Amino acid sequence: MNQMEMWFEFIKQNWLVFLIALIVLFVIVSFVKTMVKWALVVVIVAAVAVYSGITWDDVNNVVTTVTDEAVDKLKDQAVQAMMDEAKQADFTTNEDGTYTIKTSNLEMKGTPNSGKVNVSFRGVSLGEWDMNDSIRQFIQAAKQNK
Repeated sequence: MNQMEMWFEFIKQNWLVFLIALIVLFVIVSFVKTMVKWALVVVIVAAVAVYSGITWDDVNNVVTTVTDEAVDKLKDQAVQAMMDEAKQADFTTNEDGTYTIKTSNLEMKGTPNSGKVNVSFRGVSLGEWDMNDSIRQFIQAAKQNK
């Protein structure tokens, strides 16, 4: 029995609890107009989660997995943007000896010979990356555009 079948079986056995919780949530969201509304919604959702056997570790694992997948996708898009936008990259040497490379979607900041660069993609920081061949090629292409 896989994970989805297990959930469907659990919902079949406890459909009345879920239905009551859904109706109560609908009533609260429809009629209560204060911050108390959201506190009640959180309490009801937490109670249903505890009743269903979901632990905080399960929630944490899901959040971590989704976050990691999103960051990986952003990194893939950033590398693709590096390749696509290398010819339009603007290389700037800063007064403190660092450099900045900007394209329409990407910003890269680094220190010469450091082996690491800070990368932002569409305004979202992707953190510090180790220097690799793709990044070196991007930097060289941006220097040639100068």
